[in-house]
Amino acid sequence: MFLPGQARMVVGLTEFRVDMVFILLADLVVALHIAFVCFVTLGGLMLRRWPGLMWLHVPAVCWGIVVEWTGKVCPLTPLENWLRRQGDGAVYDYDFVERYGLLLLYPEGLTRLGQVVLGSLLLVFNLIIYGAIWRRYSRERHIG
Repeated sequence: MFLPGQARMVVGLTEFRVDMVFILLADLVVALHIAFVCFVTLGGLMLRRWPGLMWLHVPAVCWGIVVEWTGKVCPLTPLENWLRRQGDGAVYDYDFVERYGLLLLYPEGLTRLGQVVLGSLLLVFNLIIYGAIWRRYSRERHIG
């Protein structure tokens, strides 16, 4: 059932609300955002198997550190919020992706100091990973 003023489309015999498309796109942006955060955080561990990923991972890590250290907002966040507003006007509903994904991306009580600490931990963690990869690569060159 549609309320007056709700956008709707008829495709064949199926009728659906256009605002749901925006909500689904917003959920897709959240999933993409989570995947990017995971890649930034743990992507270095994939370099042994796929060394070419380094060319994507290093800029991604740099972006993650800059965002955390400067307090900038990732462009995916306003995109997600815009899509939600287009969908139904609510910035957040509580579906699976948001309930679990948004807590990962935007923990409650995160302060500027917390962001700087997270960025620093990200840097240290990735320096350790890249150091281990470099050490292994250097040993393999000397042996072989």
